[in-house]
Amino acid sequence: MTNKQLYHRIDQAAAELCAISDDIFDHPELSGREYHACEVLTAFLERAGFRVEKGVGGLETAFRATWSNGAGGPNFGLLCEYDALPDLGHGCGHHAQGPAILGAALALKDMADDKPFTITVYGTPAEESIGGKIVMQKNGCFEELDVALMFHAGQTTTTDIKSLALSSFKVRFHGRSAHAAMAPEEGRSALDGLMLAFQGVEYMREHVREDTRMHYTITNGGGADNVVPALAEGTVTLRSYNCAYLDTVVERLRDIIAGAGLMSGTQGELVEDLPFDSKIPVLRLNQLLMEKAQALNAPTIRPAREKTGSTDFGNVMYRVPGSCIRVAFVPEHCVAHSMEYVQAGKSEEMHQALLIAAKVLAAACGDMLEQPELLTEIREEFRQRKQELGR
Repeated sequence: MTNKQLYHRIDQAAAELCAISDDIFDHPELSGREYHACEVLTAFLERAGFRVEKGVGGLETAFRATWSNGAGGPNFGLLCEYDALPDLGHGCGHHAQGPAILGAALALKDMADDKPFTITVYGTPAEESIGGKIVMQKNGCFEELDVALMFHAGQTTTTDIKSLALSSFKVRFHGRSAHAAMAPEEGRSALDGLMLAFQGVEYMREHVREDTRMHYTITNGGGADNVVPALAEGTVTLRSYNCAYLDTVVERLRDIIAGAGLMSGTQGELVEDLPFDSKIPVLRLNQLLMEKAQALNAPTIRPAREKTGSTDFGNVMYRVPGSCIRVAFVPEHCVAHSMEYVQAGKSEEMHQALLIAAKVLAAACGDMLEQPELLTEIREEFRQRKQELGR
């Protein structure tokens, strides 16, 4: 297969792919309830000859679609999100991810020659809420992939070098209630425990690596001020670009909670949410995607992003070599989760972005198939980088 063949096949399907993007945009669905998007995307894949499984990875609106050209060879993973934002709709461009992935998958399948390989398309819901890929990964998804690729529309055409690992906790302190004026000595304030814990986080802030981020808030302060509160609750989120280092910060947080309980005569409790891993960047794979984007004259090409937030794709990229091509569809000053993104959601710029992304991903997979040494190089870089992280 050649890049020219792949591009031509995507151009042939362009009208249908753009119509699917617009359809998903017009039917925004919140995390975990993306029934229409799941149905539209899987129906296309079934018509194209893929074997589709719905409800994979413990999520009702997740899916896996596979097609194999013979036995053996690399397994190319193409991942897409399709959840919308509350009260805003598709303000992050997720509606275009699936159609771009469909285009890449279709071109790779229809232009296949005698080289064996597998295409695996994963539909990954609930990115904006629980981090659906984390749930799916814990339930055995993605492990079969040799490489995992994504597309995200944005302000620039670029890739990411890293992302922040994230550990998030609900914090509860249990004390003993009493009348604050008549019998304060009988009470043990859960709010005292919570506030001491947050003060401990502040003292720890000075003694962590500079990429460490700490956020907290009180969600339940305990009620009336004339009653010693028996229960107080809050949340704490910790982040770092290094998963192994973040683990040490989490252990220090556990000590802080225990110490705050001792000081206040209360009992602290931490309940951990699903953790977000940091990405392991594979610069050779990033380079491959950007070479294809440049050849296609993608708009607003910029250097790879060094400073990013947290993403559930990090949990995939911590275990499988991966990358996400970002393609510009709005002016560079626009920000995600905004009305500017919504207003441009069905624009010609968005349609062109998803078609460029489909071509970038298809061509990158084609190169890895035609040049096995390239995939070997990518795997080796991933192995070395993961070893350096020490986790």
